[in-house]
Amino acid sequence: MNEKNMTEQVNLSAEHKDDWALFLPAVSSFFIAGLGRQRKGMDYFPEERIPAGLNGDVECLNFLNSKQGLYNYKWGLYSAGHADLDITSDNPNESIIREREEGTFMLGDSGGFQIMKGQWPADWKDPNCPKAMKQRKKVLSWMDEYMDYGMCLDIPSMILMKTDLVDKHGITTIEECKIATHINNDYFIHHRSGACKFLNVLQGQTHKQSDEWYEEFKMYADPAVYPDNHFNGWAFGGQNKIDIHLMLRRIVFLIHDGLLGEGKHDLLHCLGTSILEYAVLFTDIQKAVRKYHNPNFMITFDCASPFFGAAKGLAYNNSTFEHNTKWTYSMEKTAENKDYADDSRPFIDAVLQDGIHEKFTDSPITKALVLKDLCYRGHGFLGQHGKETKTSWDTLSYTLLQAHNVYQHMFSVQEANRQYEAGVIPAMLMNETFERITFSDLVDEIFSLQDKQKSLDLIDQHSKFWMQIKAGSSGYSGKRAVNANTMFDELFSVAEEPEVNTDEELEDSDELMQAIDE
Repeated sequence: MNEKNMTEQVNLSAEHKDDWALFLPAVSSFFIAGLGRQRKGMDYFPEERIPAGLNGDVECLNFLNSKQGLYNYKWGLYSAGHADLDITSDNPNESIIREREEGTFMLGDSGGFQIMKGQWPADWKDPNCPKAMKQRKKVLSWMDEYMDYGMCLDIPSMILMKTDLVDKHGITTIEECKIATHINNDYFIHHRSGACKFLNVLQGQTHKQSDEWYEEFKMYADPAVYPDNHFNGWAFGGQNKIDIHLMLRRIVFLIHDGLLGEGKHDLLHCLGTSILEYAVLFTDIQKAVRKYHNPNFMITFDCASPFFGAAKGLAYNNSTFEHNTKWTYSMEKTAENKDYADDSRPFIDAVLQDGIHEKFTDSPITKALVLKDLCYRGHGFLGQHGKETKTSWDTLSYTLLQAHNVYQHMFSVQEANRQYEAGVIPAMLMNETFERITFSDLVDEIFSLQDKQKSLDLIDQHSKFWMQIKAGSSGYSGKRAVNANTMFDELFSVAEEPEVNTDEELEDSDELMQAIDE
């Protein structure tokens, strides 16, 4: 770390305990692009623009850099859908990912989201479509080159909601989702180099769809079917990722089907899961599976909410962890005013003194800032088109806010686990109506049973308990659950902007940031 840095580095990597489920920030391409250009000597951020507290070096915003980052966190997720897939190019925008230091871990998302959004147009259900073949080749090559683990190129079942984009992806039914995913899986199975381990992605919008998807696709992770090149773990999408009734049943099936074997299928990833309670819920599941079945088993989960929130001008300002209540991240509109362009007050002092935030939890980023570092553009500031800019923020302002939000999300996930270990239990994970029932005890009992049917019966016996577990942006857990798109405030306490929808399967923070940049 630069000796001049006034703020001592916070090592979040060291704070993570091995028996906790692991949060992976879904890294924004917007966030890394400016940092990458700067480290390549392109002076993307002029020297006079870089806050004094950063000592002229924006590399300190790179949390994957254990030596220079104001905070360090060595794990992340990056999507092929946002990446430059040309592995022969020397793209400075990608250097934070491509040239990350040894010992860091990166999970690659395959880009199914981009297929759903019509951004990779092709007839994906046609095995002979040249556009689809070109794209799947590029995705696989990129995964093998840069990722530690990667997800197979699945077709998300949520694509069926995108009826207006059928001409872009060619998918109209769940069966066509499966046909297209089979084509992609077969290609990955037979052409992977072995450098990257792959996860078998499970989709489905209902219990029935999810069960059928599993039965049809489990073979790709089966060593009996593919002894030398089977997939190495699982990614839960659709209803599987947030419906605890379904998730527990699915893991029981994986165990008894021999598809959660030590050294063969050690990783399970839950896609786009933001809710705080799920951080400790996943930890409970991980501990129980490790205890009784696979000592190497690990659950990871991701979300892009820190980046999405920044694109909306929202700052993480507080988190709450009270016993027998709903746990929350809190996000609010933060300082944005041209009047602040000459304001040298420390950031936290200014936002509290001016009532912008009633509460504000500092991060290593905001500790290094004064107010004018964020609100850089004053009255009369002319943009690149020679016209006065509408806001006081520029590209670096958004980058700084993203860095702050990412830290707060990481810290909150870790704090949730610490509080949980100390006996603070969120309301969602306990029931004291007749007798005290906790999620932790139930999960331990489920996986302690060595009989498949007994485990499944115990899960079904507590169906009402699973129904009380709120599944964030995708509805409720339980046997009757069907995905529903809800609002951002189901995950967060958001002041003044309840209309913000952050369902990460339908919206993309990078798209918002690129629009801002342009």
